[in-house]
Formats: sequence, structure tokens, C-alpha cells
Amino acid sequence: MAHAQNRNRTDVLIVGAGPTGLTLACDLARRGVSALLVEQAPALFPGSRGKGLQPRTQEVFEDLGLLAAVHAAGRPYPRMLNWENGERQGEWDLVGHAEPDPTVPFPAVWMIPQWRTQELLHERLRELGGEVAFGTALSGLDQHPDRVEARLTGPDGTGRTVTARYLVAADGGRSTVRRAVGIPMAGEQVDPRPALVADVEIDGLDRENWHVWPKAPGGPLLLCPLPGTTAFQLFARFGAASDDAPDGSDPAQPDTSAEGVRRTVAARTHLPESAVGAVHWASDFRPRAALAERFREGRVFLAGDAAHIHSPAGGQGLNTSVQDAYNLGWKLGQVLRHDADEALLDSYEQERLPIAAEVLEISTRLHRAGGVRAGGLRRGPRTEQLGLGYEDGPLTVEARPGLPEDALRAGERAPDAPLDGAGLDGAPANALAGRRLFELLRGPQVTVLAIGRALPRLPAGVRGHRVDGGVVERAYGQGLFVVRPDGYLGLATYDPADLPGYLARFGLR
Repeated sequence: MAHAQNRNRTDVLIVGAGPTGLTLACDLARRGVSALLVEQAPALFPGSRGKGLQPRTQEVFEDLGLLAAVHAAGRPYPRMLNWENGERQGEWDLVGHAEPDPTVPFPAVWMIPQWRTQELLHERLRELGGEVAFGTALSGLDQHPDRVEARLTGPDGTGRTVTARYLVAADGGRSTVRRAVGIPMAGEQVDPRPALVADVEIDGLDRENWHVWPKAPGGPLLLCPLPGTTAFQLFARFGAASDDAPDGSDPAQPDTSAEGVRRTVAARTHLPESAVGAVHWASDFRPRAALAERFREGRVFLAGDAAHIHSPAGGQGLNTSVQDAYNLGWKLGQVLRHDADEALLDSYEQERLPIAAEVLEISTRLHRAGGVRAGGLRRGPRTEQLGLGYEDGPLTVEARPGLPEDALRAGERAPDAPLDGAGLDGAPANALAGRRLFELLRGPQVTVLAIGRALPRLPAGVRGHRVDGGVVERAYGQGLFVVRPDGYLGLATYDPADLPGYLARFGLR
């Protein structure tokens, strides 16, 4: 992240160093945009919480340069193993296996605890020259036509005012920023039953399975081995009253103390309390779905949980938050570094709010369909976030008439493809073995693909490639395709004359 010379002046102030804020900070850093990322807590969030990275999120992390580390620190989802009366009852898959597809490089949902994802994002941010100001809270803000003035309180209690061109609220479901700018959030309780989630050390269970007690007294309990650690993530649903607890506690309410976690495990599984070692983190929550009325107020943007809150079912919340940051980052970059019209920033809410609303419906439906059960969750391009796009968005221009019904269209995700068997920029096909189209798209720039067409002259700052034949042409069809920096097709046309006006919207002339 490029830093402004004056520590009290920056282009973008990001409030909240969760997955959303860290992703946005990384994206702005590689664009040379000065940004300040502040976090009220003294350190990164310590719990596992969102532990599944969808295929689309893995593509984002590859582009940002940290996917290899994410894959090294995680694993595919283990098989579920049901227990009853201390006996194994059979295994099943929570997430089905995808068929190989040359256009999808990372087909499996990847398991990695949220705290580790955040550590890797933080490490990548530091590699890019950025840092997080921990222990720094937002205490107030004022908006002006050309700037935001934010009052910050540091870890020593000292206050200061930071002036930013834009401010991004990535400070979670109880967002201080959202309340400060007066954006309402409407929602509903997805499930009235509270739940307990914790990261614990467990003896007596193998680490090759995700262990489930679906018929446990008081409600189901799950223990999932967290990759790269010796811990398990515990999830227990409450609210199904059982016999009164001997110590007088309410058995229908989670007890997040270490002793309470141990009692819950012993009451619902065949494991004794002594099998539970250290409790690293524990929290109780009631699944909720909520959506902000709008994602922008003047120069303030909402992203991640500050804009939408999901049930954990289906692993959508963290992934949708990363996509928010990836969508907003390049638009801020084009405005701040390439003098694009500020109207480009209006498209953030126009594109992301409908997506958030749809994903909320998906996660709520999955939760109410029964949560974890034999048979698993139905996978598909939309739950994997590969099929979510901006076909009706304000930046989408499909200018090829008469396309077949199943043709790739502007607004959809730009698919990957092996370059084997294709010609690239005049190079012979036999020189491209092992290379992928995503290698050509990687980076913060806009890319134009000329597929089965001549590559026209392009403005400075636009990367162009001519590709002929192979899987690429079968996946895309022929034409000229503008691939946005976030990997979606903006313009699809046959006419080179359509390019200059479209690219000018991004400040590229």
C-alpha cells in the first residue's frame, strides 16, 4: 500500500481489518493508491468462523498473489462422519465433487480457518508495503463535497483527524461507520435458536473426518478438524431443551466459558470433559440475515458484513465480502490513479447490492433446509460464486447480436482456459503448453482479448492479447472482449470502434 507523505491525509481510509478490509487494502496497494487501514481491536480476529473459500474467491486470491500460501495452509473439505451412541454411523460428503472443467481452475471449496486467511492477507499486504493500524477506533466523521474527515482514537487514547478522499466501512455487522452515516439495515432472524462456535483441542477423534452428532441431546454438535492446526472447530445448536442442567444453568443457552464448552461436548458426544483441552476462542450467535438499504452515502462505501450479514450455511458470507472488496478496489483505482469519472463509483452499489441480496437468499434457504445433514449442500455455479455476474449492470455492454442461448455474454465471469492448442500473439501453439488464460489476465489492469480477430491499437494502461483457436475460442466465441480488472466481461463486440468509448469510462484514453 502506498502511504501518503502526511500520516493524516490519505486517498482511502478503510475501517476494519477483517477479510474485506484486508482484501481491499491489498488491491489498492498493488495499484499504488495511498490507503490507511485501521482496526479497533489490538490484533487480527482470532477465531475460525468463516472457514470455506469458494472457487471464485480462490481465483481472486490467485490474482492478488496469495493463493499458493492459502492452499498450503488449507485442505479440501473432509468427509462427514455421523456418530450415535458412541458408534460410527457412516460417512458422507457435505460438499459434492465437481466434474473437471478446463474453465474452472480451482473447482473444490477450500477449507482454511478465517484467522489464518486473515494472517495471509496481512502478510501479503505487508509485502506490498502496507500495514494495519491496530488499536485505532473511528470516533466520528464529517463528509464534505471533496473529502471525508474522520476522527480516530489510537491505542494510547490520543485522537487525530484523518482526511481521505473516500472512506470504506469494513467494520462488520455492528458497523460504527454505517450508523454514523445513517444507512438503515433491514433483516430477519434466520433461526431463533442460538448456537455456539469455538476452536478447541480435542483428544480421541481422527482428523480425517468432520465429526457430527446429529441426534445429540439438546441439539446437534459438530467437530471439524482445522487444517494446519491441532484444533477442531466446534459448532453446537441450542434451543432444544433437555433435562435441567445439574448446576442450574440453562441448557438451551450456550455457555462460552472453557468449562461450559467442555460440558457441552461431554453432554452431547461420547467424549468426556477431559478430552477437551485448550479452548482458544468461543462465541455465541443467532443466525441472522440482513441487508443495508444502500451501499454508499456520499464518499462513504459499505462492504462486507457492514453491508450484508449472512447465515453461515453454505459458506457465503466471507466470500461475498471478498468479492465486494475486489469490485470496489479497481473502481477506486481507476478514479484515483487514472482520472476516471467519479460516476464509475456509482456502479459499486448497482452491481453489488443485487448480488448480496441474492446470496442472502441462498444462504438463508440453505440454513432453513436443514443445515448439516446426510446428502450435503447442493453445489452449483451460484453457491460457488462462479455464476454470479453483472449481466444487467451499468458497465455491461453486449454488442454481438444473434448469440446462441448458451453463449458466454458480457457481464459474466471471464472463464479460464488452457492455452494449449491456441495461438497467442502470433506465437505457435506448441510454445504454450501448460500456460493458462488467467496468466494473461492477472494484475490490476484492464485487458482486451481479441479472439479470432485482429488486435486493434489500445490506449496506454490496457493490456491486449490476440488468441486464436483452442479451448479459449470454444469458451468465449469470437470477438473483442474487454476483461475488467475484477475478471468479468465488460464489453463484448465484433467492432473495434466500440472500444475507445467504452474504455474511456475507466479513464483509459
